[in-house]
Amino acid sequence: MRSGDRCSPPRPAARPVRPSHEGARCRRRSPGHEPGGPMSEDGPRRAAPGEVSDETLRRVAMSRGEYERLCRLLDRDPSPVELGMAAALWSEHCGYKHSRPLFHHFPTEGPRVLTRAGEENAGAIDLGEGWVAVFKMESHNHPSAVEPYQGAATGVGGILRDIFAMGMRPVALLDSLRFGELDDARNRHLFQGVVAGVGGYGNCVGVPTVGGEVQFDPGYDGNPLVNVMCVGVGRREQLLSASARGVGNPLVLVGADTGRDGIHGATFASVELDEDAGAQRPAVQVGNPFMEKLLMEACVELAERHADWIEGLQDLGAAGLTSSSVEAAARAGTGVVIDVGRVPRRERGMSAYEVMLSESQERMLVIPKREHLDDVLALMRRWELRADVVGEVTADGRATVYADGGAEARIPVSVLTDPPLYPPEARRPAELDRLWAEDLAALPDLAASGAAAAGEWLLALLAAPNIASRAWIYRQYDHQVLNGTVVLPGGDAAVIRVPGMRAGIAVATDCNARFVALDPRTGAQMAVAEAARNVVATGAEPVALTDCLNFGNPERPEVAYQLEQSVIGLSEAARALGTPVVSGNASLYNETPRGGVPPTPTIGMLGLLADVERHLTIGPGPGDLLVLLGAPPAQEAATLAGSEYLARAHARLAGRPQLDLARERAVQRVVLDAHRRGLLTAAHDLSEGGLAVALAECLLAATGHSAPGAGFVPDPALDLGPRLDAALFGEAPSRLLVGVADAEALAAVLALAREADVTAVSLGEVVVEEEPRLRLGPLDVACDSLRDGYEKGLPRALGE
Repeated sequence: MRSGDRCSPPRPAARPVRPSHEGARCRRRSPGHEPGGPMSEDGPRRAAPGEVSDETLRRVAMSRGEYERLCRLLDRDPSPVELGMAAALWSEHCGYKHSRPLFHHFPTEGPRVLTRAGEENAGAIDLGEGWVAVFKMESHNHPSAVEPYQGAATGVGGILRDIFAMGMRPVALLDSLRFGELDDARNRHLFQGVVAGVGGYGNCVGVPTVGGEVQFDPGYDGNPLVNVMCVGVGRREQLLSASARGVGNPLVLVGADTGRDGIHGATFASVELDEDAGAQRPAVQVGNPFMEKLLMEACVELAERHADWIEGLQDLGAAGLTSSSVEAAARAGTGVVIDVGRVPRRERGMSAYEVMLSESQERMLVIPKREHLDDVLALMRRWELRADVVGEVTADGRATVYADGGAEARIPVSVLTDPPLYPPEARRPAELDRLWAEDLAALPDLAASGAAAAGEWLLALLAAPNIASRAWIYRQYDHQVLNGTVVLPGGDAAVIRVPGMRAGIAVATDCNARFVALDPRTGAQMAVAEAARNVVATGAEPVALTDCLNFGNPERPEVAYQLEQSVIGLSEAARALGTPVVSGNASLYNETPRGGVPPTPTIGMLGLLADVERHLTIGPGPGDLLVLLGAPPAQEAATLAGSEYLARAHARLAGRPQLDLARERAVQRVVLDAHRRGLLTAAHDLSEGGLAVALAECLLAATGHSAPGAGFVPDPALDLGPRLDAALFGEAPSRLLVGVADAEALAAVLALAREADVTAVSLGEVVVEEEPRLRLGPLDVACDSLRDGYEKGLPRALGE
């Protein structure tokens, strides 16, 4: 998430010396861009905003008002290259025009925070003993809707570069994915292509994809969400800045040659998708993971062994060379001069406009100290990477672009990094009143359908794509490369070993968009709480979070309300749980002619585990006793709000979810305290599908501990209350199942819960059986049947 810091006003300075012109030559004009022309040496022309056509502005996603603002700031009309640069950096994707006014809500400071949100490419956290973790989540939604494999693959590549641009070695990837229902062939194509793209790129680069989540909902039809999170670790002394410091230092472009792929990618990601989205394929980048691997190793070596050689390191992502050079200059309060004639290209006839806005992948901008330029070039050659000096740092506070000996752009960095901001004009959706008013208690209870109905619904939910095993996905990912993955995919959170430390880190991604749709503020709080709860379920202390704000068109008041309330709720939960926001991303305009996506503020949570060997998993051992923490099994019908059961059994989204942040924190504290005392054998968060699904998942995971299998016998005193569907399938938050080895440990956990004023109920015992069964109230289902539905649910939905 960019901070929006503005650099100081440009100071008068002598005209910078133009770099020499080498390599391919380029045209001065990009066809179809009328305004201005190359900057004259005699000074800028006066503004004439009427000269630019509506079609030109539409193509660069700039409004007429924004264009006129640009003209006023320049006191003239912009050249074609300047227009393209400003449009890209003022786009929603780069400039966060509608979301940045809300960022002040975020808590961004904490005892372990090393970089504030937006200051660098990712957030940095102090792990202790001189080690640092950096992490961030980003989206690649629009490209994945057009070309799912490359869209997802290049999304992985981009977030990897954000991490090693800070000098850290990437050690883990996670993905948070959203698609329409799988009964639609187009949605199946998008889902399969995205999963293949994430796996194909990550596997080739050699970074494990260790976890994530996926949900399916008609609201994502034709408009998938592809959010990818990356975590890197390294020594504190190798932490690098993306800053263009040191006037006269060279700008070195490293990696792939520049092509026409991805031009207008930033602006493409800042508008709605229309029915002709397929025509936007040229705006989708094409990735080369093998080149990325070389770049990663070279940059990590530079940071580990030669950090004193360089002043800054920045990846080329959205808006390519424009954003990388301008943002680095803005951080340092400097300027840059670039000669596009020095940029190596893989296509003939590319204009300065195209070179500056190309989003060709696998490129980095290195700002070495002048005296170490040859050292840096030699290191890159050793890694078989092309490296070219394309410009230098200047003192004038301007971004100047030369081509063929003439100036194509000379524009203040402060103008480019100061987009117009649009505070949300929010209006609460009228439908919320109707959804909140619906009396869920008036729905017929599951008990009225007969004794067998509970078992049938449990089997149906376990096989539903939103709950079924994700093994079909993660078996396509290499999740053990680097040999650092301690808890593999399939649990609540992944656990990663930190080299050189006894400690480990736990990471999870979460967001249930149904809750956010019903109440954006509470739903966003619940996303933060669930992500933290999943980390706690491994025994790790939640430390900090990254977010990815996925919403529709913010110019619609109802979407602005969802965005504003979600940011407020997210911030409230982050503050209450002590997990500051250290990085993130906003992806707006996720709309098609059919409408916008459900509001989806995805959370990536990172936690610290004092001893990585003392982690918890979701699978209890034979003879373990299970305890429900946070609330009794008996629940009211209101807890069915936004649940998978309500959607499937009653075909509706209704109700109003509730969350008590103080209780959430207290429940998490009890689990962590009990784990520190060695009282727990397992832990599992209750989320989609409620108590019955969570218990089934625990038993299926426990089978690995015993032969022939694990069943469950409930405590004879267990009371499920008057509402069976709510008790079994309600999705009340702030609940975890924990396992203990014996009665003594059970008594200790119950005592800790009482001291913290946290509800704790003994559920029953995990038993070893020849034919294991799950028994809970009227439930009495063979675990083999549970496993069949759970493991085959997703392949069956895909027609396999």
